[in-house]
Amino acid sequence: MNRHLKTLELDKILNMLANESASEAAAALALDIRPKNSLSEVIKLLKQTEDAYILCGRFGSPSFGSIKDISNPAARAAAGGTLSTTELLKIAELLRVVRGVKQWRENCAGTESVLDSKFSGLIPNKFLEEAISGAIISEDEISDKASPTLSDIRRKMKNASLKARDILNNLIHSSSYKKYLQDAIVTIRDGRYVVPVKAECRSNVSGLVHDTSASGSTIFIEPMGVVEANNEIKVLKSKEETEIERILSSLSANAGAFAKQLTDNYGLLIELDLIFAKASLAYKLKASMPVMNDKGIIDLKQARHPLIDSSCVVPINIRLGGEFSTLVITGPNTGGKTVTLKTIGLLTVMAMCGLMVPAGDNSRLSVFEHILADIGDEQSIEQSLSTFSAHMTNISNILKTADDKSLALIDELGAGTDPVEGAALATAILEKLASAGTVTAATTHYAELKAFALNTPGVENACCEFDIATLRPTYKLSIGVPGRSNAFAISKKLGIDNEIIERSKRLVSRDDRKFESVVRNLEKKRQELEQQLNAAEEKALLAQKAIEDAEKKALKIRQQSEAEIQRAREEAAQIVSRTRAAAYGIMESVEKAQREKRLSDEDKLKLKAQIKNIENTADPIAKAKNDDYKPPRKLKQGDTVLIFDIDKKATVLELDPDGKTALVQAGIIKTRVSINNLRLLDSQSKDKPKPSHRSVTRQTDVRAVTEVDLRGMTATEAIMELENAIDSAILSGINQITIIHGKGTGVLRREVHSFLKGCRTVKDYRLGVYGEGESGVTIATLK
Repeated sequence: MNRHLKTLELDKILNMLANESASEAAAALALDIRPKNSLSEVIKLLKQTEDAYILCGRFGSPSFGSIKDISNPAARAAAGGTLSTTELLKIAELLRVVRGVKQWRENCAGTESVLDSKFSGLIPNKFLEEAISGAIISEDEISDKASPTLSDIRRKMKNASLKARDILNNLIHSSSYKKYLQDAIVTIRDGRYVVPVKAECRSNVSGLVHDTSASGSTIFIEPMGVVEANNEIKVLKSKEETEIERILSSLSANAGAFAKQLTDNYGLLIELDLIFAKASLAYKLKASMPVMNDKGIIDLKQARHPLIDSSCVVPINIRLGGEFSTLVITGPNTGGKTVTLKTIGLLTVMAMCGLMVPAGDNSRLSVFEHILADIGDEQSIEQSLSTFSAHMTNISNILKTADDKSLALIDELGAGTDPVEGAALATAILEKLASAGTVTAATTHYAELKAFALNTPGVENACCEFDIATLRPTYKLSIGVPGRSNAFAISKKLGIDNEIIERSKRLVSRDDRKFESVVRNLEKKRQELEQQLNAAEEKALLAQKAIEDAEKKALKIRQQSEAEIQRAREEAAQIVSRTRAAAYGIMESVEKAQREKRLSDEDKLKLKAQIKNIENTADPIAKAKNDDYKPPRKLKQGDTVLIFDIDKKATVLELDPDGKTALVQAGIIKTRVSINNLRLLDSQSKDKPKPSHRSVTRQTDVRAVTEVDLRGMTATEAIMELENAIDSAILSGINQITIIHGKGTGVLRREVHSFLKGCRTVKDYRLGVYGEGESGVTIATLK
């Protein structure tokens, strides 16, 4: 990493990124990241980070486990070598992670990503994964299930061991041998079962000597009775090792067959691990996606230095490279000038590394070919360089490299030498950088540079604000206004005698005093404009909120209106349905009378009553309540009146002799209306009386019914429909329901009656009478 990037502390950011990585290989890649100077490549890297950021936000982060580098083992397996258990377990772990990451992406359905090409390149191999995991338990243990042969060998070894131990247990517990033993135990030497015998009793125990204790007092003897069993165990042990070698060789051959696939999987996992580490770092830094360009334009909104504690960092707004290519930052010491430079540089290189930056949305950054920084005191005792000399050495190198594709960041330009010469030198350096087209930000205390920025096109002043009342910096950056040193104000606050302060002011040249006055006035104007801008923004927010509230209310009204219309339609459909059913009943009665060729007066009265009932049912307009209206005079022919209950204007044509009704004309309609329902209108008046109440009958629940038609249904369908109708009627407060089942064969009527008989919510029921549908309907009274 070059000196300029270290000066901007990119290495610390990359260390933070490495800590977010799951694998050592991805962490190593993170530390090796360097800024890219190709706009298309930077945009590609940022898009990968942004998509990972979005996926993590919606579905959580994928697990990359503890994957290890399997490149060398895979290559050795492909060449026919046999891998160790450790190497094979690494391959199995890699395949498990591949399968898990692949499944995680499949679960993120419906979200496209530029990372899909990397996810699709991952190829799980569950066969090889399970073959290794099933055969190898740990680095030191092979499973009995690795092969039938190994299982058989181990079973025989177990039996032989039990046989040998049984013989030895009998021997050590024997009263004749017990006195010769050092301890009544069975142990192992050179893979064979032995017993510890006292050295002086060696001749009393026949067998093969395998070892002697360090003191020489104990001899480990393999009794002759177990030699054969031990020999069998030894042979089986050799067979076990041969079979294990064969198993490892077979697994290695399988791994070698997929060596390229394994290597590709490893490479893709490391890349994805690094990309998702960038996304994780973005969440920790509360970062956002910058808009990139290659025109040298920087426009950071609410930018924060990522290495400063988020609880105390002050966000700043920075513009550079657009209207002006050079920014001269002034202000008091410890006011945040150096942090501003580092923020510009560090956020730029972070974006060029494909990292999201801690700044507000829609912040703009540029890609540069060279990032050049001279920040901090770099004096060197070994090289006999003073602060000034060290800075000039760095600036000399910057001037040799800088071009129109460069970003230069210089701290305390011209400091460390004679103020007059330093200011002149600083001005010349800025002129040189500006003529080269370099985007430059520099900090200084020189008043000459403030004037240079005011008078030079393409150069702008900026200042880090300082609160005189508290003698503390605010760390806010203001562009367009040169900073003030505030030396006199600070000195006065700190107790310097007022006489000295006044004398100092007189010693300052007239031009400098005039300049300070201009700066003071500019600062005052800026603060006033900032207050006005804040007030305007607050009003704009209130106006926007009012518009949103109005839109919400309008939407709610539209929805309520649509709901009202829908209820009215359903209500109308119910009225039509009831009227149609009643009409059918009348038609049936008339047809019956015609068939019987008789229609008594009583029948006529019933028919008239039914027709009247139909009229009342079909008319949704309820009569208006009487408002105790008293006409100013008696009505006469030609008067303009209002038909009160329907709110309709009409003209009186004639009055009936009884004085109770009148013939009126409303439009083309002539009708007789009760005198009490008429309101006299004054033809000279623009206002007409309004009915005090006008209501429309409406069902409290659009699902409520007073009748249900079951004709044409099966018994099961009819009972289900009847249950729904009864439930709806009860909820609506209706205590009587008409069930139309027709006459037919009577099967549907019997099923309905059977249901009603056992229904707890039905009080009683009966067949319809003449005019109700007779035996074709059933009237049920609800509880």
